[in-house]
Amino acid sequence: MSCLLSLAILSISLGGLAWWRAGRLRQQSGLPAGRLVYADTHSHNWRPTPRPLFSASFGLVGKPDYVVETGQGLIPVEVKSGSAPEVPYLGHILQVAAYCLLVEDSTGKVSPHGWLKYSDALFEVDFTRELRQELLNTLAEMRQLRIRKNVARSHDQPGRCSGCRLKEQCN
Repeated sequence: MSCLLSLAILSISLGGLAWWRAGRLRQQSGLPAGRLVYADTHSHNWRPTPRPLFSASFGLVGKPDYVVETGQGLIPVEVKSGSAPEVPYLGHILQVAAYCLLVEDSTGKVSPHGWLKYSDALFEVDFTRELRQELLNTLAEMRQLRIRKNVARSHDQPGRCSGCRLKEQCN
């Protein structure tokens, strides 16, 4: 009987330790509190996600790093490995907005905002009507540019150009 009691106490202790560790890892990850419902785990050496999110209505497909179900709705989380700029880049904001739109359109559940997690900061990106319209305008512009023969490119970012795998073919 005492062996069974010892085993029960050990099991409860290990369970409590695992629970505490999981909470600590979540806090360090920057994920909002809630239930993890989607993870682009392939990049983290877990099993790959079954499929990307898809919106036929908007002709959009994407894989947020995470989607967390909270009391406010489904919250997409995009994780960037670098340090945070003073203000998030417009491209990063639009990426989070695209994930909000994908989550909303593919699940029918509201995504009021998303999270943009850098290595040293976390930004909440509100998915406002204005941001939604800016995203839709950007998508329309991108589609128009895809059918052009010549598209002006920005080469004003030396750091970005130096890491580009197409730099040898670039004019």
